[in-house]
Amino acid sequence: MEKTSSFNVWRILFPLFILTIYPAASYARPFVLFLSQDDINDIGNSPDDIDPAHLDSAEWDEFGDTETKTDEELDPGSWRPIFETDSDQVLRPEEDSLYYSGMSKMVSSANPGDERLMEVAASEIEASALAGNPHAQSVLGFLYGMGQMRGRSKAKAFLYHHFAAEAGNMQSKMALAYTYSRQDMYEKAVKIYAEIAEVAVNSFLISKDSPVIEPVRIHNGAEENKEALRKSRGKEDEDFQILEYQAQKGNALAMYKVGLFYYFGLRGLRCDHGKALSWFFKAVDKGEPRSMELLGEIYARGAGVERNYTKAFEWLKLASKQQLYSAYNGMGYLYIKGYGVEKKNFTKAKEYFEKAADNDEPGGHYNLGVMYLKGIGVKRDVKLARKYFILAANSGQPKALYQLAKMFHRGVGLKKNFPMATAFYKLVAERGPWSSLSRWALESYLKGDVGKAFLLYSRMAELGYEVAQSNAAWILDKYGEQSACMGEGGLCTDAERHRRAHSLWLLASEQGNEHAALLIGDAYYYGRGTERDFERAAEAYMHAKSQSNAQAMFNLGYMHEHGQGLPLDLHLAKRYYDQALEIDPAAKLPVTLALTSLWIRKNYADSFLVHMIDSLPDVYPKVEAWVEDVLLEEGNATILTLFVCLLTVLYLRERHRRQNAAAVGVAAPFHHHNENPAAPMPN
Repeated sequence: MEKTSSFNVWRILFPLFILTIYPAASYARPFVLFLSQDDINDIGNSPDDIDPAHLDSAEWDEFGDTETKTDEELDPGSWRPIFETDSDQVLRPEEDSLYYSGMSKMVSSANPGDERLMEVAASEIEASALAGNPHAQSVLGFLYGMGQMRGRSKAKAFLYHHFAAEAGNMQSKMALAYTYSRQDMYEKAVKIYAEIAEVAVNSFLISKDSPVIEPVRIHNGAEENKEALRKSRGKEDEDFQILEYQAQKGNALAMYKVGLFYYFGLRGLRCDHGKALSWFFKAVDKGEPRSMELLGEIYARGAGVERNYTKAFEWLKLASKQQLYSAYNGMGYLYIKGYGVEKKNFTKAKEYFEKAADNDEPGGHYNLGVMYLKGIGVKRDVKLARKYFILAANSGQPKALYQLAKMFHRGVGLKKNFPMATAFYKLVAERGPWSSLSRWALESYLKGDVGKAFLLYSRMAELGYEVAQSNAAWILDKYGEQSACMGEGGLCTDAERHRRAHSLWLLASEQGNEHAALLIGDAYYYGRGTERDFERAAEAYMHAKSQSNAQAMFNLGYMHEHGQGLPLDLHLAKRYYDQALEIDPAAKLPVTLALTSLWIRKNYADSFLVHMIDSLPDVYPKVEAWVEDVLLEEGNATILTLFVCLLTVLYLRERHRRQNAAAVGVAAPFHHHNENPAAPMPN
């Protein structure tokens, strides 16, 4: 959806102008859960009425008591071997060799846009899929869904994803669950999302790798998100280089932060527990207390060292003495399990969790919730468990979201609500090991491999990740042919690229991305990538307006002013224009011009001025092109054109007033002494 100028001058200039002076708010909003009394289910939730099978599971394995599994085991058919060749390789079955050969060729062909190599890759993947390989079936479903080197077919995409999911491919399960949820088939969606979320939660608990993946939106509205990208460059980031230099010079806080980045794999760095451990020890030697807690976690998890619960407890205890309240969660866990301490002690565990919770530590709320849900050392109390889970969830605790999803799913503590359960399971599921696709996509983009980044974001988009849908669409709009978008018979045509961008923006808008909703509204208004439809354009703008988007309010005002897709209503038009200004003071100039147009339309209906304003859409594209090519850049040309239009309107209005005044003077040459011949005409 490239910039064009086929709109009315007021409708196109003002929104584009607004976009140049304030960023569209396309970031995810903080999660806050509000429940009404209708959501509460206290009937049949006494300890004697609850089915223990609904409550009993191994959810206390915070640090992992079972054999550690790799991401490839948790996410069969993972793309990790393609992007992390230096990672530990597992012995893959021979039947996967053709699949990985095709995958390698597909990724290699993405950046230069090698059509021949992409066709070879697609053929190998198809051959492997037809031989029954579920991971190849999953990727073949992706190719049919996108229309990449294969005719676009939702039916075939669904079929191949179904076969792959039945055989255990988690990414195809994500794609199916997302498809069902979009069609409001929540009974099917919730069942699949529940399975995926359980695997995701297990990856939090038994994987030595941290589940933290920083979601990075590579664009901010229509522009590249330079600040976020700068912070994701890992060792190439100047701020990180300064921080590492300070750490090497003995700064304890810098040592802790560098260790933290390596432990969690933050800011574009690859996770490295060995380096993290080294920096944490150095920081502790300098008296930095927060490193103590992480050393306790490292020893409890066995992350980069041999697991040692006794040492873990010692480090956590030292951290707690420094008023690091989150350390109490680890100590409470060890008492629950009886690891590194004399014996199990539920009373002490509860005391430690309460200390954490009393200091607003979300892990403390979550752990108390599990104690009361399962009746561990306390009388089972689902109401209290629900309260603690909500507190933890509103602080972003993913396992609390998982517990609430199960409550909605099973009707324990909360009334059965499949749509809510689906939404919560999805939030948790998206944190599973397959979210590594996001990191590889970002790394590719930062290296300039735009085609590879687009391929990875497109795969994630199919799985339901809103940020990926938005990023993939933005790459298409921003880079055009350089995006290496592959269509049915080779590189995408302009029409294929527009359709795909429209489809991706539509998916993102459905999930609350207001910038995407604006672009979808524009697409329907202009007829870009889809048929022109003013009513659907208005619906999209309404969606963005519901998120307090000033540009959407302005656009709705324009549509009411002209009766396009919405009833002709000048009063509502003015209200929307005023609201746009209230939301964003930066919209003052376009709103002022729009209100001037509205005033003229209201007071001089069917006049020369109104006809002139309405004729500007035909004149403006030619004028703007001339100004842009001959005089100024596009942004300045827009401002200049606006200024000229305003001066023209004011000049014509003044001339009209003077002509009327002169006519009055000729018709009435004599007047009384108390009359004022220069009195202005009423508006």
